Order: sequence, then C-alpha cells, then structure tokens
Amino acid sequence: MVPLSQRLPDFPWDRLEPYKTTASGHPDGIVDLSVGTPVDPVPAVVQRALAEAANSPGYPTTHGTARLREAVAGWLGERLGVAADPAAVLPTIGSKELVAWLPTLLGIGPGDQVAHPRLAYPTYEVGARLAGAETVTYRDPRELDPTSLRLLWLNSPANPTGQVLDATTLRDVVGWARSHGVLVVSDECYVELGWEVEPVSVLHPDVCRGSHEGVLAVHSLSKRSNLAGYRAAFVTGDPRWVRELLQVRKHAGMMVPGPVQAALTAAFGDTAHVAVQRERYARRRAALRAAFEGAGFRIEHSEASLYLWATREEPCWDTVADLAKQGVLVTPGDFYGPAGARFVRIAFTVDDERAAAAVRRLGG
Repeated sequence: MVPLSQRLPDFPWDRLEPYKTTASGHPDGIVDLSVGTPVDPVPAVVQRALAEAANSPGYPTTHGTARLREAVAGWLGERLGVAADPAAVLPTIGSKELVAWLPTLLGIGPGDQVAHPRLAYPTYEVGARLAGAETVTYRDPRELDPTSLRLLWLNSPANPTGQVLDATTLRDVVGWARSHGVLVVSDECYVELGWEVEPVSVLHPDVCRGSHEGVLAVHSLSKRSNLAGYRAAFVTGDPRWVRELLQVRKHAGMMVPGPVQAALTAAFGDTAHVAVQRERYARRRAALRAAFEGAGFRIEHSEASLYLWATREEPCWDTVADLAKQGVLVTPGDFYGPAGARFVRIAFTVDDERAAAAVRRLGG
C-alpha cells in the first residue's frame, strides 16, 4: 500500500521557514505579510452567538440548521444577487477542507482530470492528487481538451493575483463547460473584498442564465468576518450535486459544529462588522501598495482579495531573501505555479502598527 502522503507535493510553506527566521531577527520584529490569516477581533455579534450556543451536547446535522441555510440564502440574494434555495446550501468545515476533498467526494479518480488556473491556490492540485486524478492548468479554460475533464476550478477574485473575472467571461466559461458536461466549481472566498471592481458570483443570473445546473460556488467567512479559526464556509449551487455531497458527507461524519453554525448564522445576519473590516483592509492595502511601489515594485492585477501581486522583475526567492533582511516576510510566487516565478504575494492581513512598520522599512 502506497501512503497517501506520497501522492502529495512537498508542503511549500516549509521552504519559507529560513526566511522567516531571518525576518524575525529584525530589531523591531517581523512584519509577516506572507500568510493571509486574519489578525483583527472576531465580531462581537459572532462571539455572542457562539457563546449562547455553547451548551450543544447533541450531534449537529450535516446539512446545517434551517436558520443557517436561510441566512446564507438571504445573504446570497441581498449581497450577490443570487437566487438560492436554502435546501441547496451545505455548510463545510472551512473552504480548504472542501477544496481538498471535493474530487474524492464526487467520485473523481484515476483517468479523470481536474483543471485549475495556472496561477492557483495549491490545494486545487492537492485535491486532485488525493483522488488519484490528473491536474491540468489553463490560461483560458475554453482551450482545454474536455475529453477526460470532470471538474473545472474557477477562482475569482483570485488567490494569489487578486484578479477578477467579469460576468461575460464567466458566462462564456460556464456555457463551454455545460456543453461538454464539465462541472464548474467557483472558489469565491474573497467576493466581498473588491477594491477596484465589484466581483460577480458564478451563480449570478447574468452568468449562469438563471440556472445553477452544472455549477457550484464555494464561500468562506474566514476573511470577511475574521472567522478563520472557526472553520466556517459553505457550498451551494446545482441542487443535484449539493444532494450528492450531502449524502457522502453524512456517511463521512463531515459536520460543522453546532455552535459554529450559530455563529455563521449571526455573521450572515450582520453587515456592520463587514463594513468595519473592509475599511481596515482598505487602509492597510493603500499604505502597503504605495510603499511597495515606492520601493520599485510593479503591482499586477490585485483589484480584489487580500493580496498584492508584485514583482521587481527578478527571481521571486531573491525578492523574498532581500525583504527578509529588512524584517519583512512575503510569499514567493512560485508557490502558486511556475508562472509566478518572478512575483511575490503580499498579504495585508496585519494590524495597523505592523503595516506602518513595513512602510518605514521600505523607505516610506
């Protein structure tokens, strides 16, 4: 028996540890702009809901409470213009869990292909490898050979680039995939974090022509509500595929804890904390963008999400090493594919004090 771990690539973040050690040696401490993990408080309304639901001795339901699914459907309609049936909403234990296990849960395996953008979140490839499937990358998914293609990942706004796909592009891709019987799954975890454009969901009627057939969307509260520690996300879209996932996840015991479901319900019912958090990120983004551009970096895309995709027209590890000497840690672009070899990803998920420290070190 071949251990499952042997199907997987080396964990990329391990390679960054020596540079983290260097950056940590700065007299004023490290400014860690590498991992996009929230640092601001969990909203009080969410904390209260979690605490009030703490006496939760029974098993939660895999499908989630009716209140949660109705709250999600309400948010989809009000915020994204998506008409969603609460029955087609399925909470998940964070979005990374779903991304990693989705091909397996859908019965994809050897002889099948899973496609993702050539610059992409590494877990898309991990999910295909766990299932024993082949991964293929694309610039334009419509140029792919659909013969063995079972699942097509979209990511808009994108990690790492912050690029946003417009409704026309998304509509054309969905039409192409439907014509070839390929399931489209859109990772939309940064959809509320558009800065220069307004991201659109793949489930918006302008994209999917009023039908969710053959389309799923994945959403997370990690970024918009600072709930990375809660592992709070959901998938929705084509009712047939949501039912399939629900049945398999029931057997596998993939259940979001009851108190977390209550916290999600509260988070989707409150918009004030989202506005506060967006303002924080906008302020830090503006300061860091100006500082990096002033230090000779060119920013590409980055119109949405929590990252700046930047280059100094040199190998990404040279950039990482130089910034680490200044006490600033960033992510090498080749973590996301060979096309990122001359870029770095800069997260603005640091508090105001650390953002200001980075600005000073870059000469701002």
